[in-house]
Amino acid sequence: MSIIYDLSKVNPALVAQIHASPKYTKWFSEKPDQMLRLDGSTKVIKGNKLGYRTAILYLSPSNISGQQLCPNAKLAGCEEACLNTSGRGAMNGVQMSRLRKALFWQQYRDEAIALIMHEIKLAEAQAAREGWILLVRLNGTSDIRWENYGIIQAFPNVQFYDYTKLANRKNIPANYDLTFSYSGIASFQSTVLKALATNQRMAVVFRHRSNVQSMLSNGDAFLGLTVVDGDDTDIRHLDPQASVVALYAKGKAKTDQSGFVVN
Repeated sequence: MSIIYDLSKVNPALVAQIHASPKYTKWFSEKPDQMLRLDGSTKVIKGNKLGYRTAILYLSPSNISGQQLCPNAKLAGCEEACLNTSGRGAMNGVQMSRLRKALFWQQYRDEAIALIMHEIKLAEAQAAREGWILLVRLNGTSDIRWENYGIIQAFPNVQFYDYTKLANRKNIPANYDLTFSYSGIASFQSTVLKALATNQRMAVVFRHRSNVQSMLSNGDAFLGLTVVDGDDTDIRHLDPQASVVALYAKGKAKTDQSGFVVN
C-alpha cells in the first residue's frame, strides 16, 4: 500500500504513527468514501426533538494537518481548549479520520467538494422522504470560509450553519447562518468589538454549567447582550442575532486558563 497524501507538513510523530500502524497506513492509502456524519455528536442529536437532524463535517482543526484551517486560532487562544478533544474526539482513531479528511480536502479539493455535495444531496432526499429537517454544519472543528466554494449556494433549500472566529466574513448566502465565537484573550478583543459592532450572535464558553444556569435563571446579560442557552440544542439559526449563546466548557476547555473560557 502506498500512502496517497503528502504528509511532509504533518507533525513527524503523527506521520510515524501512521506508518507504524497497518490500519492507519491503509486509511492513508485511500480516499474517504464519506465526509459527513449525520447526528455526529450528542449535542446535535438534541435537535432531533425539534424535528432537525444535522450532517456535520469534522476536520483536523488549526494546523494539525500542516495547513491552518482555523485562521484566528492562535489570536483567540483556543488551540489547546479546542472541542476537537471533547467526547469521541479524544479517541485516536477519530483524530486520524479527521486528519485524513483534512488532507483530502486540501489535496484533492475538487473530489472533496463533489463528495460533500453528493452526501448533502442524499441527506436532503432522505429528509424529504422521512419528514425531518436537514441542517448542515461544515465547520465541526474547523473555520473555513465555506461561502467561497459553491457548496452552500448549490442547496438553497438546505439550512447551513457554523461557528466562526472570523468577524469579517462577507457575501454570506441567505441559507448560511453564522455565530461568532468569543474569546476573552486580550489580543482577540479588537475582533470581538467588530462582531459586537455588527450585531452578530456570539457564542461564549463558560467554565461551569452552573454559571450558565445562573445567568439564564436571573436574566443576566453578558457584553450587554441577552443570554440564551447554547447547550439545549445546536440549532443556532433559531437564536436571535445580537445575543450571547452560553455554552459550558468541555474536554480540555474545562481546565483552560488562557482567557478563552470565561469564569
